[in-house]
Amino acid sequence: MTRATAILAVILLAAMVGVSAWLAFFRSTESVLAACGGAQVAGGIGAIGGPFELVNASGETVTDRDVFTKPSLVYFGYTFCPDVCPLDNARNAAAVDILLEQGYDVQPVFISIDPERDTPEVVGEYASYMHPRMIGLTGSPEQVKAASQAYKTYYRKHEGDDEFYLVDHSTFTYLVLPGHGVVDFFRRDENEEEVARRTACYIEAAERLGN
Repeated sequence: MTRATAILAVILLAAMVGVSAWLAFFRSTESVLAACGGAQVAGGIGAIGGPFELVNASGETVTDRDVFTKPSLVYFGYTFCPDVCPLDNARNAAAVDILLEQGYDVQPVFISIDPERDTPEVVGEYASYMHPRMIGLTGSPEQVKAASQAYKTYYRKHEGDDEFYLVDHSTFTYLVLPGHGVVDFFRRDENEEEVARRTACYIEAAERLGN
């Protein structure tokens, strides 16, 4: 065996060991988080979420890294929504209060899909009314669309000149953990106790993984 061949063999062996270690870590992480019994989605929960740029209640442009500094319950809706959004956000707020009583620091996040009416000031007032910890976000139509696409949400404005138009939209709440991204989502029929239970489970699992 020539010296060059030996060096190549060592490099290949190191690469194989590195890949094996990475796969073992990844599978271990998946296993620990999966034990919380979260929702299933085609392509895996990791297919949901991603970077975004939006505008907060102070009119500042923020990114996902600025927002998700702690475990977060994220909901896409709009402030003029007559029934669904208030109920879903109230459920999330109640789950946050349950978690706070248990010692878990979780923030609710509301992302508007109606940038035409939902200015930073409007979103800020709505968020603070729903919960003092809630972060309200809006943005340009392009920014909102990009965030919605990243989280695989749906929305469609009813056409017409009426200022009281409605917007059809999906109603999932996403659990985002720093360092892990979206790890679960909650449907409308899941109550605050279930949201709090699974959220606490994921937080504990992430702590065991060192994140």
